[in-house]
Amino acid sequence: MIPAPTTTIPGAGTFTLTATTGITTPPELAGPVARFVQALAQDTGLTLTGTTGITVELAPTDDVPPAVGVRADGAPTAGTAPPASAGGAGAEADERYGLEVSADGVRVWGSTAEAVHRGLTSLRQLVSEHLQDGTAVLPAARFVDGPRFAWRGLSLDVVRTFHGPDEVRRIIDMLDLYKLNVLHLHLTDDQGWRVEVPSRPALTEVGATGAIGDRPGGYYTQAELADLVAYAADRYITIVPEIDMPGHTAAVFKAYPELAPADPKTVELGNGDKLHLGTLDPARDETWTFVEDVLDAIIPQFPGSAYVHIGGDETWGMSDEDHAAFVEKASALVRQRGKRVVGWQEIARAKLDPADVVQYWLDLDIDTMADNPDAPTPPEELLPVLVEALRKAKHDAPKALEQGAKLIVSPVTWLYFDRPHADVSADPEQEKARERLGLEFYGAASIEHGVSWDPAALVDPDQIAGVEAAIWCETITNSDDLELLLLPRIPGLAEKAWSHQTPTNWPEYAARLARQSPTWRNRTWTWLQSTEVDWK
Repeated sequence: MIPAPTTTIPGAGTFTLTATTGITTPPELAGPVARFVQALAQDTGLTLTGTTGITVELAPTDDVPPAVGVRADGAPTAGTAPPASAGGAGAEADERYGLEVSADGVRVWGSTAEAVHRGLTSLRQLVSEHLQDGTAVLPAARFVDGPRFAWRGLSLDVVRTFHGPDEVRRIIDMLDLYKLNVLHLHLTDDQGWRVEVPSRPALTEVGATGAIGDRPGGYYTQAELADLVAYAADRYITIVPEIDMPGHTAAVFKAYPELAPADPKTVELGNGDKLHLGTLDPARDETWTFVEDVLDAIIPQFPGSAYVHIGGDETWGMSDEDHAAFVEKASALVRQRGKRVVGWQEIARAKLDPADVVQYWLDLDIDTMADNPDAPTPPEELLPVLVEALRKAKHDAPKALEQGAKLIVSPVTWLYFDRPHADVSADPEQEKARERLGLEFYGAASIEHGVSWDPAALVDPDQIAGVEAAIWCETITNSDDLELLLLPRIPGLAEKAWSHQTPTNWPEYAARLARQSPTWRNRTWTWLQSTEVDWK
């Protein structure tokens, strides 16, 4: 099982599950049960048609500590009070569940429908592992489990390469299988604008055209986003929108040149992309008219998210004073609309509210990077910009914590999934893809590397809002590329974000990872067939 459950107690005997097995459930759990049956069929090809064998019920499970951190939907976690400015906070959330297999059958329970869904997800993995010729002989055992951190997510870049709704649904299914509960959509950047703002039609008519190089652009209609939000919500995943500002706004300036600086500058990066040095100007009234138009259009499209991600990163060429002024005013506008603020770590250079969440990503140390002789050299024109940015970045996390904000742990070293794969693939075609996928600047990383760390070693657990990986698409040209960099890294993310068991033992984890591949084949997901794992 991935992530590893908190408590596992082996039992005596087995239970044989076949297509004639069925589920006994109260009416209020009909939705999660129906989705379990559908997902199990997709995972394994086995459709349950009977009426007995599995019992699902609402019952408390408090043998596991409640999750720490914050939830993207704003709900307080079990045993905690909601923050003072808890826009979107509702009923208490609890994902802790129990799963018991005995000779008499299978029982799944939890105090909420969400908890039961997590338990049924574990049952999916058990059935997939033990299924042979339409029969799964499940060893008797009792599992009691719950998440370590409340926010467990993936940031998906749909700008540099546009990924349509069908591919996003596939990613949601991956997150669901590993009990991740946040999809952070990076919807705007220099290369394109991917979300409708009816009062600003040029954003999609002009700003959405194209991506990096000659890749096609695109955007999500309001109907498509509504479908994605609902699809994710059915799986207890919150989609959090990111509108990146005041930097990363070249697509905005392409659509509305009157918002652009008088003398915008660019730096060629040598990969078909450019670094844009222009930003929105906080001193201009038309900037704020634009920001309000955008917030008013986008916030209603994500009703389940208590947060709006305002970006705030890499504002090349912007003064510290202007950057702070922009972040503070944009944050105030978000709060006025009943939402909370999340942003990349650079927003900590402005005044924050204690309910704000800061995404810590820049763990690269400029003073030690020169020690790596294999590190690629950035363009000469870009070097001083990078040096200045990295020197400032050292102070961001401490500044955020001093102001009472919590951190989403997303360090480049461990959780940037656009790093090249270090593991060799058993598939020659994947070896060709591996040569071009991932940013060389970060260095290659093995699958073992991805589970060889602990978020609590970077930040005190009480100061962690959650754990989130990021996938950027500079080198990704299609859905196969995307999935090849995501798998088998997503399970490792889940192991770090959910499991209380730490440190992770690589041989034991690799054995669990190997048993995931039958589901991936049935789902037609693409994954790196690392020679370091004995795939089932």
